[in-house]
Amino acid sequence: MDLFGTAGIRGSAEERVTPELALAVGRAVGTDVTGTEPDGGAANDTPTVVVGRDGRTTGPALAAAAEAGLESAGVDVRRAGVVPTPALAYASRGRRGVMLTASHNPPTDNGIKVFVDGEEYDRDLEQAIEARVAGEQRPATWDAWGDSAEETVLPDYREAVVAYAREYGADADGLDVAVDCGNGMGALGTPGVLRELSARVVTLNGQVDGHFPGRESKPTPESLADLRAFVRDGDFDFGIGHDGDADRIVIVDGDGEVVHEDTVVAILAERFTEAADADDPVVVTTPNASGRIDERVRAAGGRVERVRLGALHEGIATARAGGGDVVFAAEPWKHIHPEHGGWIDGVASAAVLTRLVAESGLDGLRAPVTERPYRKVSVPCPDERKAEAMARLESSLPEAFPDADVDTEYGVRLEFADASWTLVRPSGTEPYVRVYAEADDVDALVDEVTTVVEAAVEDAD
Repeated sequence: MDLFGTAGIRGSAEERVTPELALAVGRAVGTDVTGTEPDGGAANDTPTVVVGRDGRTTGPALAAAAEAGLESAGVDVRRAGVVPTPALAYASRGRRGVMLTASHNPPTDNGIKVFVDGEEYDRDLEQAIEARVAGEQRPATWDAWGDSAEETVLPDYREAVVAYAREYGADADGLDVAVDCGNGMGALGTPGVLRELSARVVTLNGQVDGHFPGRESKPTPESLADLRAFVRDGDFDFGIGHDGDADRIVIVDGDGEVVHEDTVVAILAERFTEAADADDPVVVTTPNASGRIDERVRAAGGRVERVRLGALHEGIATARAGGGDVVFAAEPWKHIHPEHGGWIDGVASAAVLTRLVAESGLDGLRAPVTERPYRKVSVPCPDERKAEAMARLESSLPEAFPDADVDTEYGVRLEFADASWTLVRPSGTEPYVRVYAEADDVDALVDEVTTVVEAAVEDAD
């Protein structure tokens, strides 16, 4: 049974993420926590799991089902209520946490994320949950069931974000920021945090509403059209857009243009590397991330390590095992601040960026970052041909570009002396091989790479 994707369990609340599934996952998590099995007893005395949800209409029923599953496995539940996912992750430090959210998915969907000590479950723990859900689960004995109580987590979380952000940049007094919360959980985090940092904040779609009436939950240049126009036509230093659970962040400049997500990562990565008191500062990112990140991290005295999409925690663990001090980890729009905590946190990114903009201005922060043209294309490839095509590309791409440095750990990535690069990797969900490229003449590079990819797909059996 494959329940978990790259960011928890997600899907239709009518067909996939149903109350029945939430109860089963809750009981499986509770069993994982207590060590209770059908023929055994609890290994620990009434552990606690904190449960939160986003503002989706289906959230209350799913949270209730998950809580029932947890309690029937012998776990005490602490109900955090409606909170941003980063706040639930913060509350899970030293214990487990379950968040009912579908992040940026449409309102018809919902989802489940599971945390341990502030980090999302790794693949081994996810597989253990999947196995329990697929098997026959029985509750703990009647006298071992847990109970529940409410717990307030938002004030402590917001206070922690403010304290963390104050380590960077300057006081935001006089800074004007527009925040599009997308009717999601950002409304409960970012505006209040930025005001505490002295910024003047105007919110768009600041009412939590599970129907997402203001715009779709996923923040894109198109869905943020109102924010972009509002910033462009107003007197704002910059704008911020969040997704439904506030783990993603998109930045809009004063002209109403979306700042490339890799530029945002490069700005933060450089600052955290500069500030680190470490012999080997490391930034973890993904294979499709821009070379501009590497350039700024190297300039600040650090290095970049890459890990597959959806596996930032694995990359952090690997880098630390190799002796590196991970100062930042990010994939597009999603950032982990290790000094603050081990979870993805769009509110923390908003807070730090606000103070950096207050110190240097957004244009000043962007000035050192080389923003080359970037493209992504999809080459049709049947699923059954992907493995053979990628095996062929491991040799045919280096042969076609003999001057490039080659990395084949997560697809085939070629880096060139002028800092341009390309990545070829199979889609995990669709019948395509993806081509990513960044170069001064990106169209020419994409054309050359695509020709090689098409030949490999055609020749694959």
